[in-house]
Amino acid sequence: MGIYVNPGNVLFQMSRFSEIYVDKSMLISKMNRVYRTEKRFVCVSRPRRFGKSMAANMLTAYYSCGCDSSQLFAGLKVCGEAFYKEHLNRHQVIRIDVQRFLDTEKDLDSFLAKMERCIVAELIQEFPECTGLLPDCKLKDVLADIFLQTAKGFVFMIDEWDCVFRIAKNRKEKQKEYMDFLRGLFKDSEYTELAYMTGILPIKKYGEHSALNFFDEYSMVAPKDLGEFFGFTEEEVVMQCVQHQADLAEMQKWYDGYCLGDSHIYNPKSVVDALTWNEFQSYWTGTETYEALKVYLDMNFDGLREAITIMLGNGSCKINTRRFQNDMTSFQTKDDVLTLLIHLGYLTYDKKNGTAQIPNQEIAQEFLNAADGSGWDGLAQALSCSQKLLQSTWEMDGTAVAKGLSAVHNETASMIQYNNENSLTCVVLIAYYSAKAYYLQPVMELPSGKGFADIVYLPKRNVNYPALVIELKWNQSAQGAIRQIREKEYAAWLQAYTGEILLVGINYDKKEKTHQCVIEKYVKN
Repeated sequence: MGIYVNPGNVLFQMSRFSEIYVDKSMLISKMNRVYRTEKRFVCVSRPRRFGKSMAANMLTAYYSCGCDSSQLFAGLKVCGEAFYKEHLNRHQVIRIDVQRFLDTEKDLDSFLAKMERCIVAELIQEFPECTGLLPDCKLKDVLADIFLQTAKGFVFMIDEWDCVFRIAKNRKEKQKEYMDFLRGLFKDSEYTELAYMTGILPIKKYGEHSALNFFDEYSMVAPKDLGEFFGFTEEEVVMQCVQHQADLAEMQKWYDGYCLGDSHIYNPKSVVDALTWNEFQSYWTGTETYEALKVYLDMNFDGLREAITIMLGNGSCKINTRRFQNDMTSFQTKDDVLTLLIHLGYLTYDKKNGTAQIPNQEIAQEFLNAADGSGWDGLAQALSCSQKLLQSTWEMDGTAVAKGLSAVHNETASMIQYNNENSLTCVVLIAYYSAKAYYLQPVMELPSGKGFADIVYLPKRNVNYPALVIELKWNQSAQGAIRQIREKEYAAWLQAYTGEILLVGINYDKKEKTHQCVIEKYVKN
């Protein structure tokens, strides 16, 4: 048993026998299906705290012939799967935590050589029967020689594979050197039985292509069929809440909301912390601080602040994720910045609709912390007015709502270019920020040109507040907005909703620089 070659199972033992453990062992079955196939190259990218290292430790404990893990896996779901016993502790495993060799930027010039020396030294010790293995040989050559002499292949587990791109953000030559190393190690390698890499970022692109395009990628944007194995599913959280007598509704509000394929995933580390300490709060700052988020929020891309404002108001934004180059510096548009925030876990991505949004209360709090400063002046004040404005809406006090919208507009003038219905939508969503406590995510129909902007707030289950159908106008009239709602039957799709419905017409008069608001009850046919 070595540190890198055929390691033991101690790290997985720590997870397996923790007080809170959720069985993710069916990931093993997925990997067994791609073992020694064309699909044997796997790269999983997830934010910090989403169980990547735990999964790599579990796979290492399962495959490594350097230990006996039969008791560790006893009773887990994978035990009943085909090929489970066939692969259990039967393989030569090379486990690499890249960050172990790359603590700081000063290690960039030596970490690859050091990593190769350490692994080669253990391989020479592990295979004394093989001839011609020298300490200064390249790792790929030593592996090829071992395979040629013994016919034994290797399972590779590489954790934190992308830390080069996070530490050497602006060192393009080091990034390329590292990618060339990985390509040389794996491309067309007969000795590779399975290569499993994890990191925060997907594989770096150069233009439209990746230097490691033979890897299948499973990311926050494209989780494919591995979404349920990283993060906790709804069913898993329900079971933990019952076991620990925790409030499921609060757990949902704080840590749910990550859309991965057909699954809604909870931040696993935050759920564990909440269950452990019996306190719901943001645990995110233990990893990525709000200063790191602030760097991206303050980037000067057209539409970025409006997009963040909409999402802070519980809205969603259309986003093109395809041009993102999978690094932390190659930004061309706001979509590139927002795509990075998806991979970092600050946003979630709905692939069906092509939209991004803030997933939960924990992350919303981090956005508010990061936005508390230069360029975002007035946001906190605008949000503090929200509950009062919402109450005025329920009381059908259009004058008070108009006054509240003007106050929000004034507070956010430095963030939003107030010149069309899109910008009015931003102000309305911020003004109704408090609605997230009572309503589902607003349904929005944003204009494609000189059309209309519709916002619908539907109450959460068991919440006794009216649904809101909001129509926005620019340099027209609030009464005309109400009339359009009625004439075009915007509220008709709510016929099945048995509660009260309020129609809210809002207009902004650019010449007078004032808002008007008219609120009426909707009478169903």
